[in-house]
Amino acid sequence: MTYEQLFYNIKKKQSYLCVGLDTDINKIPEHLLKTKNPVLEFNKQIIDATQQYTVAYKPNTAFYESMGTKGWENLHLTIKYIKDKYPDILVIADAKRGDIGNTSKMYADAFFNKLNADAITVAPYMGEDSIKPFLEYNNKWVIVLALTSNKGAFDFQFIKENNETLFEKIIKKCNSWSNYKKIMFVIGATKASKLKNIREIAPDNFLLVPGVGAQGGTIEEVAEYGLNKNCGLIVNSSRGIIYADNTTNFANSAKENAFILQQKMKQTLKNL
Repeated sequence: MTYEQLFYNIKKKQSYLCVGLDTDINKIPEHLLKTKNPVLEFNKQIIDATQQYTVAYKPNTAFYESMGTKGWENLHLTIKYIKDKYPDILVIADAKRGDIGNTSKMYADAFFNKLNADAITVAPYMGEDSIKPFLEYNNKWVIVLALTSNKGAFDFQFIKENNETLFEKIIKKCNSWSNYKKIMFVIGATKASKLKNIREIAPDNFLLVPGVGAQGGTIEEVAEYGLNKNCGLIVNSSRGIIYADNTTNFANSAKENAFILQQKMKQTLKNL
């Protein structure tokens, strides 16, 4: 998916919502356990219920990898379902990969060719040669972990040298390897006040922002500091949407919560 296609979909739907498919078989509604493939059935119903309000889905691969070969099959089938029914929606493999170049090359092949994801999250710690294999694919996105929403972010990401934090250095360095039409950055919603400074060094990049809802971030604060002339934001909500209800009404509850977030986003986009 290209930059232009993503921005078009944001304008069309008046939304920059991403739904995180962090599907845990221990948390899905009990009645689905009687179906042939509970995880896939849950995902399909969540996707069908929320697709009109979202521009991206983000399966966290750990929830699928933990189930072994069946989990990988469900990840593949989930992505295929989105691609077949809603091809205008961005699919982000939240895999957080990052290894030496030849290993990253295999990861890129797995997620971009075999699974057909549009984007993948990567860890930049090992530097340029660990990121470049992902950048070689046309119309695919590399989403670099820069400033995360977890408590441990303060262990390394705020280390400062020559008045520049590590996360700022990461953003600048990664942008020197490609451009804003191929690279996004993960910026946690719980660090929304930092978005103003981040926009000074990454004015055009899309930012994937987790942490809205259950982790305490708000749409309004993220939009205030993070919006640019082309929106430039993809805001993720996982638990607040997919686990809004554990009854037979779960899909409708997910739809209602996605709609609430979309309406908030629509208000922030009125000047776009």
